Amino acid sequence: MAPRKQQEIFQATLGLLAERGYERLTVEGVAERSGVNKTTIYRWWPSKAALLAAALVEADVLAVDTPDTGSLRGDLEALVRGIAALLTQAPAAGVAVAALGAAVHHPELAEAARRFFADRFAREEQVFERARRRGELREDADPMLIMDLLGGAVWLRVVFRGLALDDGFAAEAVRAVLDGSA
Repeated sequence: MAPRKQQEIFQATLGLLAERGYERLTVEGVAERSGVNKTTIYRWWPSKAALLAAALVEADVLAVDTPDTGSLRGDLEALVRGIAALLTQAPAAGVAVAALGAAVHHPELAEAARRFFADRFAREEQVFERARRRGELREDADPMLIMDLLGGAVWLRVVFRGLALDDGFAAEAVRAVLDGSA
């Protein structure tokens, strides 16, 4: 399948997910919105869950650039801002909340969520590898724990508490995680 057409299918999938939720997301609806036959979709993805899993990992709309600011703090602040943008700006915000909400009730989507986060962490690892080479990060530091703490802080504030993040949030969160002080 042509990459452009694949992205159109993924965008249709994620758009409908954000608008309708997982329960009302249908392959037929995705086919109609993306302008392909549903048989084409089923040829590539055997189920709605498989289609959504692929869209979560491969869709351009959920892409976050891996920063290289020259410092661990700068890179982590950029990552926090990227996570915040994903959770506060359409269409990604609706997609993220709907996908993770559905993952709670659908085991096949829980696996998709794990793939999504594993993919993102694989991309973020280079931030920590560069930081170790520059001597900014201890060898025994756990990059996944650092990202869980930072990402969790954004999710908690934005999604669960409904708070806006000000310009200083990223620096404050990174300082709290790296220095152990809030």
